[in-house]
Amino acid sequence: MKLPITVSHSSPATNAVVLIAVVAAGAALYWLRDILTPLAMALFLMIMIDGVKRALERRTPIPPRFAGAAALILVVLGFLASIWIIVDGAAGFFTDASGVAGSIGPRIDQISRDVSTLVGVSDPPTLHDMIAGIDVRGWLTSAAFQVQGAATGAFFVMIYLGFLLASQAGFRKKMVGMFPERGPRQEALEVFERVRGGVEGYLWVQAVTGAMICAVAWVLMRAVGLQNAEFWTFVIFIVGFIPVLGGAVAGCAPPLFALVQFESYWPALILFVGLQTLLFLVGNLVQPRMQGDNQNIDPIVVLLALAFWGKLWGVAGMFLSTPLAVMAMAILAEFKGSRWIAVLLSGDGEPYAAKHSKKQDKKTEPSSKNRDGSSLLNRILGRDVPPQA
Repeated sequence: MKLPITVSHSSPATNAVVLIAVVAAGAALYWLRDILTPLAMALFLMIMIDGVKRALERRTPIPPRFAGAAALILVVLGFLASIWIIVDGAAGFFTDASGVAGSIGPRIDQISRDVSTLVGVSDPPTLHDMIAGIDVRGWLTSAAFQVQGAATGAFFVMIYLGFLLASQAGFRKKMVGMFPERGPRQEALEVFERVRGGVEGYLWVQAVTGAMICAVAWVLMRAVGLQNAEFWTFVIFIVGFIPVLGGAVAGCAPPLFALVQFESYWPALILFVGLQTLLFLVGNLVQPRMQGDNQNIDPIVVLLALAFWGKLWGVAGMFLSTPLAVMAMAILAEFKGSRWIAVLLSGDGEPYAAKHSKKQDKKTEPSSKNRDGSSLLNRILGRDVPPQA
């Protein structure tokens, strides 16, 4: 008779299994990116809809039964409007790019001569020399396909979102079925609430600070007379949700286009200094005060998450990198075996769940209202769930 195979539980064997699992999961995420990217964006939008719904219920006279529909309409219209503005604006830039040799070319040649004179180069390169080794037609074609892909991706995001919203009723029953006992169900609901709170807090901070930056940036761009100031304002707001790279694009792209548009260098210099000062003040004074415990993530983790998810899922992964890191930290902090990973991800060594565990314990003490977790479930899901023993 064959003896059962015994699996070693030694530390090297465990680490090897974890490493293989991580590599396999990363490969699966990359291989299935065309399916998972719109699904992740749809989940992201569903969390936004839930947050907007509760904000409408608290701060507006809209009846609660209509708040969900109003939130859905607002978020979906905002998402589709964002895609349309990006596609329309990008198409305009592609059209302008076809005449780069006629109008913009001489200005770039002049900038090259001025810079060469400043640094002591006798033979400055021209625009033709700069793009001689670049397949401009191929680059524009690739960019056009990227824009088309964004529009197609938005269509699939809407399909996923519709099915996710339709499946909410079944999720309520699944939640109770997966955790029939009071204690485990309560813990699962608390994890869900912390994840949702972390993501919503991140969205709120980025949206408010982005609006502040956009308001001042629009005034600066209109003051110097930059063309398409409204389009650039929208771009600055959108890229603000991408950590690190978003600030670089917001602070450098408008000044670069000002260099080409104006014969003088002063408008570009004013824009560059003004935008960099604005980004510095908001990033170092306003955001840290607003973030609090919602984004207690180490900066190097933010950078690594940006690189990791950007490599796997492209631009969509860059947008989702920080919310995914927030979710991972909140979930990992709940389990004894993975809490050390959450500690490494956190900014001060105290993950969100760990810092507030005492407060949560006080809030979730058994009572006649929420002894079985149904009160919290009602608040999260918006409907009554029969209590379970």
